[in-house]
Amino acid sequence: MDDKAELILKINNFIILFSAIFTEALPWIVLGAFLAGVLDEFLPQRLVARFMPKNHFVAIVLGGLLGLIFPMCECGIIPVMRRLLKKGMPLSFCVSYLLAGPILNPIVLGNTYRAFWARQDIIMPGQEQIQIPGWLMMVTRAGLGFLIACTTATVVEWFTRGRVQGFLKGVAVPAHPDPDAPEVEEEIVRKPFSQRLANVTEVALHDFIDIAVFLSLGALLAATVQFFLQPEDIARLTSQHPLGTILVMMALAILLCLCSEADAFFAATFLTMPPAAKVAFLVLGPMLDLKLFAMYTRIFRPKLIWTIISLVVIQVLITSVIFHYVWLETAPKVTKPGEGPPATSTKPQ
Repeated sequence: MDDKAELILKINNFIILFSAIFTEALPWIVLGAFLAGVLDEFLPQRLVARFMPKNHFVAIVLGGLLGLIFPMCECGIIPVMRRLLKKGMPLSFCVSYLLAGPILNPIVLGNTYRAFWARQDIIMPGQEQIQIPGWLMMVTRAGLGFLIACTTATVVEWFTRGRVQGFLKGVAVPAHPDPDAPEVEEEIVRKPFSQRLANVTEVALHDFIDIAVFLSLGALLAATVQFFLQPEDIARLTSQHPLGTILVMMALAILLCLCSEADAFFAATFLTMPPAAKVAFLVLGPMLDLKLFAMYTRIFRPKLIWTIISLVVIQVLITSVIFHYVWLETAPKVTKPGEGPPATSTKPQ
């Protein structure tokens, strides 16, 4: 293939990658923007203050589990979280939901199981361990994601206590910072349904356009990265030392901007990669990538963004390394050639 034909192929792939990232996230942004409009119009701020647990840790745990009830990908959660903040939800509650929600999404968990279940019996020549079972990858991803989200939200709660507004952009600052401030609920109740529907549509359209701009920017950056990074480059990078591979996969999670509902199928194709590196990729990606970073800048101020990023990256790295050594000690071993019959694994019944 000559240079001109290769360049045309790369440009074509760039357009396909950009379109794939954008269209993959688009339905979830539409859903999230619509839900944000409904919350803005029908959820009174006084009701939020009344039912939110007073114990910050309980609120953080509930926020982390909210993804099981409102399944969203990482892009769709952004507009919902912004409206929850606007209604007076605690910042730590929203951060916990933001980080854990895309991982505890039942669709994401199901796809994670399916992606790795199909490969758990594959034994690579010269390797000393089998591929990680689908159920274990699903549980590990959900457990680590929930733990990291709650820990990060707890630190954010401590770090921002009493001065939350200084960490939020104006579009996310509560309309009534004081939960006891009077709210004209009678006027809201008397609105005709047509006016309420118009308000929902207006808020949803505003949030959709606002977030879609940053989604486009993130998709553009991710497609640019993949324009220069070929699949064989990834394979070569991930054939190095296991701990280095974890760092490589964390970097790819940030750069590739894969949707949380599809990233497991990508990670499962790396058959010779240590399972811990795949865990790092699957946990970090829904919490932090280029498109999410662009969206975060619309809601959080820089000091809060970098606090969240630092906490998430450090925790993913530490927990992945721990998982790597635990897996080495507990995983079924494969007998090397010439030492006896290879071990086999059994698929779940």
